[in-house]
Amino acid sequence: MRSPRLWLVVLLMSFTALVLHVRGDVDRVPASRPLNEIPIQVENRTGTDIAMDPEVLEVLGKGIFLNRVYTPAANTAAGDPKDGFPVGLFIGYFPTQRTGQSIHSPQHCLPGAGWTFVSSGVTEFTDSTSKKYSVGEYLITNGSSSQEVLYWYQMRGRSIANDYKAKLYTMADSIRYGRTDAALVRIITPVNSDEGRQAAHDRAVHFAEQITPLLPAYVPN
Repeated sequence: MRSPRLWLVVLLMSFTALVLHVRGDVDRVPASRPLNEIPIQVENRTGTDIAMDPEVLEVLGKGIFLNRVYTPAANTAAGDPKDGFPVGLFIGYFPTQRTGQSIHSPQHCLPGAGWTFVSSGVTEFTDSTSKKYSVGEYLITNGSSSQEVLYWYQMRGRSIANDYKAKLYTMADSIRYGRTDAALVRIITPVNSDEGRQAAHDRAVHFAEQITPLLPAYVPN
């Protein structure tokens, strides 16, 4: 028997598709800067773009993607949340989610890549512009490797930690504003056995605090 959650998602997607069909064929898509113009240098870290497999891009669909790893300088001291180990940044921006196109949740994609979700929750932070963010926080493992993950949906100035709430907002905003654009933002960093999860959490959150003030230029409010 299929779970109630699955039926809820199917119902929401079907209703959204119907509403979009009734409204017409074109979304209102505000202008934005290309994701690849996000700064390569973030504090002491330098970013390197990582090419994505064509098969992965086909699964993700008709979006615009940034897949980058920010590596600290060689003389960086471990244990400082601003420094230490690398931080991965993935942003998938969809100017429209019309015609059944929707953002793939990491909770579906990461298990397919061999990762297991060990714990989940929500963490909050305030960036340098005093804007508050509420984002999903996860610990994932693959064999002996562990990673700390933050991810959220960025849409029209909101940060949304929950997959189903994001779909509800997409449906509501398609009706009110004629917009279905949204982005998935994911930050990931290793949990090193020498430092523990809290240090990885601090590192991921600190990086998020540096990135989020930049987002409105690339993911329109």
